[in-house]
Amino acid sequence: MRIGVLALQGDFIEHLAMLRRIGVEAREVRLPEQLDGLDGLIIPGGESTTIGKLATDFGLIEPLRDFGQRKAIWGTCAGAIFLSKDARRHQPLLGIMDITVERNAFGRQIASFETDLEVPALSAIGDGRRPFHAVFIRAPLIEKVFGEAEALARLEDGRVVAARQGRLLATSFHPELTSDDRFHRYFLELAR
Repeated sequence: MRIGVLALQGDFIEHLAMLRRIGVEAREVRLPEQLDGLDGLIIPGGESTTIGKLATDFGLIEPLRDFGQRKAIWGTCAGAIFLSKDARRHQPLLGIMDITVERNAFGRQIASFETDLEVPALSAIGDGRRPFHAVFIRAPLIEKVFGEAEALARLEDGRVVAARQGRLLATSFHPELTSDDRFHRYFLELAR
């Protein structure tokens, strides 16, 4: 399997390291032609307006949309915003996933937090009964899941923080900042 990580801005290095640790061929993607030959793509956390602006500047918006129609894409944090159909403000979005996202839903950087999540979709991967320890940094909230999208994980109060739509995956949190590789392995299953 060959997985790309959009390397325009944000924590792409951490995703590359996790993929390589689990034996996946991983490469940085900055230009449209670098999507060729990939089985899937991760759009990392960072700053969603910057990622959108740089993707526009590098001519990546339409190639990424086309890629997402055929292949797996996973957006973490800012990447989830970039995948969404609605971020409740004007900014470049791929608009390919049936979710509405609220940016910085939990407050500023100082309000970042960690919590354990029950994620039934991970049950077939590793110790699936073990909660997933999620790291939220200036995180978005998946306010609405509609159309073909489905919620995968919720906070204790019921708010959605992970969703899937076919081969598209969105997480409000940063699995790449933990030692738990189950979400990365789950994404590989979507990309197969």
